[in-house]
Amino acid sequence: MKTVAVIGAGVAGPTVAMALQLAGFEPVVYESHPSGSEGVGAFVILHVNGIDALRAIGADKCLDGLGFDTPQMRFRSGTGRSLGVAGTGLPLADGTVGRTIRRADLCGALRDEALRRGIDFEYGRRLADVSGVDGGVVAVFEDGARHEADLLVGADGIKSRVRALIDPAAPPARYIPNLYISGYARAGVVDVPPGEYQMVFGRRCFFGYTVAPGGEVWWFANPPYPDEPSQNELRELGDAHWRATLADLLGVDPGPAGKIVEATDHELVAWPFHDIPTVSRWHRDRMIIIGDAAHATSPAAGQGASMAIEDSVELGRCLRDLPDARQAFRAYEGLRRERVERVVATGAKWSTFKSVGPVARMIRDMIMPVMLKYYAGDGGASLGWMHHHHIEWDERVPAGPRGIV
Repeated sequence: MKTVAVIGAGVAGPTVAMALQLAGFEPVVYESHPSGSEGVGAFVILHVNGIDALRAIGADKCLDGLGFDTPQMRFRSGTGRSLGVAGTGLPLADGTVGRTIRRADLCGALRDEALRRGIDFEYGRRLADVSGVDGGVVAVFEDGARHEADLLVGADGIKSRVRALIDPAAPPARYIPNLYISGYARAGVVDVPPGEYQMVFGRRCFFGYTVAPGGEVWWFANPPYPDEPSQNELRELGDAHWRATLADLLGVDPGPAGKIVEATDHELVAWPFHDIPTVSRWHRDRMIIIGDAAHATSPAAGQGASMAIEDSVELGRCLRDLPDARQAFRAYEGLRRERVERVVATGAKWSTFKSVGPVARMIRDMIMPVMLKYYAGDGGASLGWMHHHHIEWDERVPAGPRGIV
C-alpha cells in the first residue's frame, strides 16, 4: 500500500487523509503544533457544498451536534435599513443547510473521525525540508525527525512551507486592508431570529452577527487597517485597544454592534485579512498543495473550509483512479483551479464593499437590493456555481478531458 505524508492538521489535513485512505493509501498526518487545534481561530460558515463534500466520503456525521444551522444572511446599511437577504445555498436533498461552527470544533471533529478510522497523527512536527528518494519523498522536520513516504500533500495553510518547497518563487499572501476581530457575547443582548446572520455595512466598520439557539451572540468586525501589520504588532495593541477602536468605529451607527462588543467577556484579538489570488505551481514531482496552501480566500467569501474539503475529496478521487501520481496531480488541478480562483476573486470583490467612502457607500446601498435579488434569489440559486457544487465519489475520474495528459 502506498504511503502519503500529509502536512497540516487543520481542516484539509484530516479530510484529505480520510479521502486518501478510502482511495487505498496509507496516510499519516503531521502537525507543527504540539497538540490539536483547540483554541485556534474563531468560527466558520460551512456552506452546503462543504457538507456535501464531506458526505461524499461518509464523514458528514462527525458534524452532528456541532454549531447551528444558519440558512441565510440579512444585509443592512449602517442606518439599519434592510438591503436584502441571501441564502447560504439551497438545502441539500435531505434539508441540510449551511452551518456555523467554531473552527476548533470543526478541526477537532475531523481529526477525531480520522483517528476513529485508524489514521495516525504526529504532533510537534514542523516541516523543514523535503528530499527525494527512489520512488518517493523524505519529509525532514525541524526536530530532526525524518519520515519517508510515496507522496506528500501540503495542507499546511496560507503560510505553507510545502508551497515554498514546490516553488521558491511562489507569491506571498496578499494583504487585504481589513482586520478580523470576533467574539461571543452574552445571551439576551439582541432580539433577532436565531441562525440568521445580520451583516451590517457600517459607515466606518463592517459588522456581522448571529444568535445561537441558546441566545449567545456570535459576532465579527472588519475594521479597516490600510498598512499590513505584523502579528506581534496586533498582539501588543491588546484587548483594551481593540475595544476602544471598535467603540469608536461602531458608535457612529445605530444598532446593537457596540452593545454586543461590550457584552463580550473574553479577550479580543485582531487578525489580518489575506488571500492568494493564484499560485502558478501546485505540484512538483511527488508533492502537491491543497486548501489555503494553494488558494487562500478572504473570509468574505465564507468558503475557505468548504474549498479545503472539496480539494481533499477530489485529490483522493484522482489518486485513486489514475495510475501515475503526476497524471493524478494534473487531473486534480484541471478539476479545481478555475473554480477555486473564481471563489478567491469573488471574496476579494466582496471585501472591497466593506470599506468605502460616502459616495461609494450611497451607491452600494442603492444597488445592493437589486444585486441581492439577482444573486440570491431562491436561497442563493444564482450563486449555484459556488454553493451547489457536487462531487460524486463513485464516479471515475477520466484520463483525458480538461487538458489532462
